[in-house]
Amino acid sequence: MVAWAFQVTPEEAGMGIADDAVEIRAQGWRTLAALHGLIETSLERALQAGHELSVVEYTVLDALSRQDGWHMRMSQLARAAALSGSATTRLVTRLEQRGLLTRILCADDRRGIYTELTPAGSDLLARARPTHDRVLADALAQAEATPELAPLVDALHRLPTAR
Repeated sequence: MVAWAFQVTPEEAGMGIADDAVEIRAQGWRTLAALHGLIETSLERALQAGHELSVVEYTVLDALSRQDGWHMRMSQLARAAALSGSATTRLVTRLEQRGLLTRILCADDRRGIYTELTPAGSDLLARARPTHDRVLADALAQAEATPELAPLVDALHRLPTAR
């Protein structure tokens, strides 16, 4: 039996430079999604177990804590949490029922609604933040040890920090 080896160029295989660029972007997206999944799964488990918070609930409390006056419009909060308007409303309702935040009508615009942390929300966030930070550091260290994910983790470490 004779084995034949043929080398086919991308052009002969029907793949051009543009197709290569699409595949490179797709591979980059898959790698980013894998890193995100690893981090989010680790955070979700730890925050639920230690503080009865989901990652998105933590994100909302954290976003509110970083605002001057500790309040945000619902639309700003939706962007910060990467949620639709209706999903944000449902989430805010759940957090409000738990006493972690409150809604305030805008004095200038009766249609505007602000969301603000309550003292209980601030307290829970303060207790959850060390868990979040530790688990995030651990997940990034785990990802850094994975050859496919290491370049992304390195890029994250090189991002400028907010001042």
